[in-house]
Amino acid sequence: MRIDKYLKVSRLIKRRTVANDACDTEHISVNGRAVKASYQVKEGDIIEITFGMRTLKVKVIDVRENANKSNAGEMYEVISQ
Repeated sequence: MRIDKYLKVSRLIKRRTVANDACDTEHISVNGRAVKASYQVKEGDIIEITFGMRTLKVKVIDVRENANKSNAGEMYEVISQ
């Protein structure tokens, strides 16, 4: 699954277009490297999202095409905020 879609499905970012823009401006990195929106997410990847001065670091646990609001948090594990 593309990282922009993963961020939307897991509800880490509300909209896919916002996730796409975040990738284009290098606010998203996976395993320490800035990635494009087309990056294919795999289980075990460490995603870092920069929101202004704050950085959120999560580990990918599950990659699903669909997730409802209550199950979205099960797709990743927060490492640091």
